[in-house]
Amino acid sequence: MTSKPTVAVVIPVFKVKSKILEVINSVGPEVDFIIVVDDACPELSGQHVQDHNADPRVIIIRHEANQGVGGAVKTGYKRALELGCEIMIKVDGDGQMDASKIIDLITPILTNQSDYTKGNRFFEIESVQQMPKLRILGNLGLTFVTKFSTGLWHIFDPTNGFTAIRGSTLKRLNLSKIDNRYFFESDMLFRLNLIQARVNDVPLPAIYGEENSNLRIKRVLFEFPAKHARNYLKRIAYTYYLRDFNLASVELPLGLLLSGFGLILGAYSWIHGMITSTATQTGTLILVAMSFLSGLQLILAFLSHDTNNSKR
Repeated sequence: MTSKPTVAVVIPVFKVKSKILEVINSVGPEVDFIIVVDDACPELSGQHVQDHNADPRVIIIRHEANQGVGGAVKTGYKRALELGCEIMIKVDGDGQMDASKIIDLITPILTNQSDYTKGNRFFEIESVQQMPKLRILGNLGLTFVTKFSTGLWHIFDPTNGFTAIRGSTLKRLNLSKIDNRYFFESDMLFRLNLIQARVNDVPLPAIYGEENSNLRIKRVLFEFPAKHARNYLKRIAYTYYLRDFNLASVELPLGLLLSGFGLILGAYSWIHGMITSTATQTGTLILVAMSFLSGLQLILAFLSHDTNNSKR
């Protein structure tokens, strides 16, 4: 970008009345619009901003019914596009994100190195030490699963909500298909990879206080796995069978077939031997081992191709 782009910050607000004014006041002059989306907040955070805010950049949008953090962000994105913004930044209203780092977040977009950037709280050890231990473990698990489902093997901390996106990239996304709830960030990464957008992490530490997260463990355990599995199957189908067909397209199904055959035959032979008290024939054991190991090798070759494809 040769001239200063128009920048908007989108802040979804839900039960953040005590923090929202502080967050707004921390946004620097590099931002042209601050779009506050009150997602039917029971604390009336939007009204609180209207009554006590003096910043002329602030635009308040209210949802009559709660749509979830993703729904609120999408509403803010749409308004930013209507205003002609070229970069949209998502900042949570709970004060955990350091707005002074906005320049760091959007610099890869300004220099045309990225289309979408996101914070990474795990880059600096000092930042990790401040994180609650349960949150560290949860993020590590979600990161590993998200790498599989999105195909973005080079990213970390996928649930980090401190993000920035290029306006032209946002226009290419079908926002109606992106999850409205807490799966929003992960679903965004999946959709961005499908359009081959350039996604990169930016080391940005979080600020932890006494605030409580609205994300519940049961959502992560019961809702996220099914959605990640759905996205993974879609990504594999789109990337390796609809848009292209290469050696990796053969390696995955053949690997699954061979390793599955080896496991089933091995299990059957073991159970049969236990029931009949007979030893499994050497030829059968060799067939089991060769099938399983050959299949495993093909699956590993596919994963190697998939990770290298992410880097490209």
